[in-house]
Formats: sequence, structure tokens, C-alpha cells
Amino acid sequence: MAVEAERSRVTSLFSNDVLARVERLRMNTSRRFTNRSSGEHLAGRAGSSNEFADYRNYVVGDDLRYVDWNVFARLRRPYVKLYHHEEQMHLVLLVDASSSMLFEGKLQRAKQLVAALSVMGLFNNERVSIHAFNQANSATSHSRPCRGRGSMRELFRFLEEIEGGGDELVEQGVRAMLKHHRGRGAVVVVSDFLTPGDLRRTMNMLYSRGLEVFGIQVLGPTEIDPEVSGDLRFVDSETNETLDVSGAGDLVGLYQQYRLGMERELEQLCRQRMGRYLMVDAQSPLETLLFDRMRRTGWVVG
Repeated sequence: MAVEAERSRVTSLFSNDVLARVERLRMNTSRRFTNRSSGEHLAGRAGSSNEFADYRNYVVGDDLRYVDWNVFARLRRPYVKLYHHEEQMHLVLLVDASSSMLFEGKLQRAKQLVAALSVMGLFNNERVSIHAFNQANSATSHSRPCRGRGSMRELFRFLEEIEGGGDELVEQGVRAMLKHHRGRGAVVVVSDFLTPGDLRRTMNMLYSRGLEVFGIQVLGPTEIDPEVSGDLRFVDSETNETLDVSGAGDLVGLYQQYRLGMERELEQLCRQRMGRYLMVDAQSPLETLLFDRMRRTGWVVG
């Protein structure tokens, strides 16, 4: 029975129960950057077309005029009818798959979060595309822009096949993504952001292309709260450069000051570009991140 249940899962990234709950959520963006195309807005603004597009679950705040009461009478659950609207948002999801993301399950957690956000976009009838970067000077892998719940399995397969390893910087990954990207909307960069380079310039590149900038920093438990002492040799997982340190315990305080300062900088950079920032522990339960923290911090509604 366990084998049969495993085969029936829509994706290996999370259970069907988690997927069902994610389908009822929506990412909370301002929708100031949109394309002249078809889609549905979070604000529920009526469109100029009566052409039916899809259904999604009703959430508090939706316009009751769009509830399908015939479906409610049969299923005893409210569903909202989506129509083709004049404007559409493009949700771009950028995954850091470099070598540092292989530490303590960070890449797997990043893929799970991106999978969840992609479902929210698809069920909100927005265009969704996923990009992944790892090796510098190599072609950045990316999915085609998709729309509608029928595209879920395609995006899940893309994420499941992402392999980690490489030394590409976040700035390089963003540049590579922008070569393929078309359209305005929102971008979510999921990375540990343990990278040299000018993050302000990176965020400006995205914002100047008409994208609200959201950042999710995924760190491992020992990166959040390291326990080190004595003489140590640190090895960079991407460049293999080494650093010998004596009395490492004395440096923990300085490290924490730098890490917290980086969090504040990332949060400011995202907020100044109409987005949000979130730091997550790669080992925290996925359900807690999706259905508690992301709700409390205003990332998702529903």
C-alpha cells in the first residue's frame, strides 16, 4: 500500500495533502507590474471579457459575484470562476542550484518552496516560469512560461530534474535569466545569497525590467547558529579556497553580526523594490513555512 501511495503522488517534492492546501493559497503581490494579456488579479478587479478561463478555491476577500453557486450547491464548497482579464502578471521563480545549496538540504527546500509558489501562480491563472542556475558560463536551464493547473506536472518535472553543483554567482544567474525572460510581474529569487558581488545592482537589474523583487534566503541550521571552536580550516564549497582560523569561537559573534546585517540589507533591498524578504531554515518543517510563517509575514493569503 505504501508503494502504491508513493506512485500516486503528483510530485516527489511534497505530499498530495500539502499540494491540496497550497492550491488554496495565493501569493500576495502588489500587481503593479502587469502585461497587457489575460489573467486574474489578487484584487479581484473585473475584466472586460466574459470568456471563462478556470476555477479556483474561494478565499476570504474574493468578490462574491464570481462564486459559482451551482458548483457550491453540488459540492458544498465555494469556487470562484476566473475570466480572461486585460492584464496578467508573470511570476518568475529563480532557483540557486550552486554547490553551496547542497549543504544541509538547502536545494531540496528551495525546490519545494518554488514548487509551492508555482502552484499558487498557476491556480491564480498567471503565467509562471522557472529558471535555475549553478555552473558559471553554462546555459541557464529554464522552463517555458506556463499557465493553468494543467501545467503543474510539467513544472514539477522541471524542478525534480534540477541538479546542484557549480560556482555561478547570484548576479550571473540573474543576468542569464533576463536574457530569456519577457514580460512584467514579480520575481522570487530563492538562494542562500552566500555570494560575492553587488546585490543592490542585482536587484536593480530585476526591478528595471518591470519585476517586483522577492527574496527567500535558505540557510542550513549550522549556518544560522554555528558551533565552532579551536583551530579550523574552512573550505569554500564552490571555489575550494581555504581559510585557516585560530580561535574560531571568537569569530562566531562577528559572523552573527555579519549574517544579521545581511538579512537586514536583503529585506531593505526587496522592500524598496515593492517585494518582500524571508529567511528560512532548510530543516524547518515545510508545512510550518508554507502555512504559518509565509501567512504571518504577508507572503501568501488564503
